Amino acid sequence: MRYTLENIGPNNLPLIGRADWNDCLNLNCFSDTPGQSFQTTENKDGRIAESVFIAGLFMLSCQEMAELAKLYQPDGVDILPSNFYSEKYQAMEKAVWAAGWDGEWFRRAYDTFGEPIGSQLNAEGQIFIEPQGMCVMAGLGVENGKARQALDSVEQHLATAHGIVLLSPAYSSYHLRLGEISSYPPGFKENGSVFCHSNPWIMIAETKIGRGDKAYDYYKRINPSAREAISEVHRCEPYVYAQTIAGKEAPTFGEAKNSWLTGTASWNYVAITQHILGIKPTHWGLSVSPVIPSDWAGFKAERIFRKVKYRISFERAGPGNRAQITVDGQPVEGCVIPLPPVETTEVKVMVTIN
Repeated sequence: MRYTLENIGPNNLPLIGRADWNDCLNLNCFSDTPGQSFQTTENKDGRIAESVFIAGLFMLSCQEMAELAKLYQPDGVDILPSNFYSEKYQAMEKAVWAAGWDGEWFRRAYDTFGEPIGSQLNAEGQIFIEPQGMCVMAGLGVENGKARQALDSVEQHLATAHGIVLLSPAYSSYHLRLGEISSYPPGFKENGSVFCHSNPWIMIAETKIGRGDKAYDYYKRINPSAREAISEVHRCEPYVYAQTIAGKEAPTFGEAKNSWLTGTASWNYVAITQHILGIKPTHWGLSVSPVIPSDWAGFKAERIFRKVKYRISFERAGPGNRAQITVDGQPVEGCVIPLPPVETTEVKVMVTIN
């Protein structure tokens, strides 16, 4: 957190360095020499190029750190108070709305010349997946409708039958100022493929605005076992996620690449269990807040949390996502189940979704 705050660029957004999560977006590496490594070379001073994605990640982290700071108050140890992180969140949010919003979606970055990337001002690479997911996950635009606008733009420009591509339109030639991302053929790897690792961020973002149908639909598009029905196209094991799936500009659109080489499985697990099914551990107790598809009548789940088995039954009574919870027959306010007495081994939970 401190590193981010000490490395802020001219738009008050975090400096990107060589790259951020997308290690092929090399905004401080101008490679014009064959064989030169984008990953280890930095030939610009790195004090201008910024990342909107890191801004979203920073704000998400601020929320988690603020919660921890409320709980952790050790005697004789000076720690930063909760409101420190809240204030930094607000400052970063202000910077994102000032320089990171493009009118219909979140911009991706600023290059070393101070020009936006992931903007309608660009001929190619106008919209990227990463900031749409991460910024909405951090809560940006949920109240003012801009989160919905950004996710609608994802559906319009990035979503395909085979998953959500990383950017669009793909780069058709090498751009010196962008680095390795533009060195791949259109529709492959970081240049416009379906990067499965970042798809769950959009699933989670969709649940943030209550769209369970969208979240579940996006999950099924990259789910390996579901894609076995089109194995002649997917051409990958039906029990493991691929790093990428060839994008809409690729001649092999829908073909999986680099199975086993991805963090997709863990992110999908979080998206499915904690955000679609809505069963999420918190510091104060087990949170139950499902955002499920509208045609689901309900479901049952078991979750062991702090050595207690929670037997949870969900029943849909209306079209929305508001949950009414009873624990062992007693109603509970809100969505967090209070921690039971220490001798408790099992809890029965009934959730009615309206």
